[in-house]
Amino acid sequence: MRNASGPAAVLAVMVAGAFGPAAWSAAQAGAPGGLVQFAPHRAVYDITLERAASGSGVVELAGRMVYELNGSRCEGYTQNMRFVTRVLSQDGTEQLNDLRTSTWEDGAGNRLRFNSEQYRDAKLVETTVGDAQREGEGGPIRVKVARPDKQQDEIDGLNLFPMQHSTALLVAAEKGQHQFVTGLYDGSEKGEKVYQTSAWIGSRNAAGKTAGLPAGLEKLRSWPVSIAYFDPGSESKDALPAYELSFSIFENGVSTDMNIDYGDFAVRGQLKELTLFTGSQCNGGAAGGKAGADGANPGGVIKP
Repeated sequence: MRNASGPAAVLAVMVAGAFGPAAWSAAQAGAPGGLVQFAPHRAVYDITLERAASGSGVVELAGRMVYELNGSRCEGYTQNMRFVTRVLSQDGTEQLNDLRTSTWEDGAGNRLRFNSEQYRDAKLVETTVGDAQREGEGGPIRVKVARPDKQQDEIDGLNLFPMQHSTALLVAAEKGQHQFVTGLYDGSEKGEKVYQTSAWIGSRNAAGKTAGLPAGLEKLRSWPVSIAYFDPGSESKDALPAYELSFSIFENGVSTDMNIDYGDFAVRGQLKELTLFTGSQCNGGAAGGKAGADGANPGGVIKP
């Protein structure tokens, strides 16, 4: 069975952008991020097992994911996520996985601070804390990881941070593009991982075509999206992706019908609760922010 904690960490970021509420505004055309202005919100997803191969080791899986986005392009974006799953294995053992992540990214996409904690059966087993910063226009990204081990690295400046990636994806969808390929760095996998992403964006669905939507979505357009995440270099060798994420994204950024395919098993995330918060005024300038463990538990205790 593949280790789901890594993809779960990336999922937190994808929820932050591809799943985070956004509002299209022509007034933002000249601002960082082009046409996209993200709005703060809280989303709760019920997680269930979609399928499991006989060799996956997974018999049952259930859980919940809670995600919050706050901030703006002026002050930066803070994203907090908690992803809890209870897994029953073929040998009869049960494991409670609890992933908590928190990031802060400035509005221009020049800096990313990240913090994650992984618990298994209520015991902390892994902590990652780090900071990534671009070195000028067209320069590399310098990564400093403080935990679990102090290390420094340099990655290609063409890679996007999470909110940059989400912005580009939404802009591509609005423009009618069907493919979007780019590198993504989000601080996952102990701050060492860079993914090459390949997104397919389906044709736009007209507003009001889907029943049973949370308030605020019933009058909005949407797009089906599928994103494959590859290890660097593997996408050119006809290799299978590390995992795939598919969902329906609405024009305000909220997503439903989430599916995460890890290869030997897949999980589904159904949006159950959505709360849109009042956005802060964007008056120019970029305020600082931090990602810390205290912010990685939106909504308190989550019971899968």
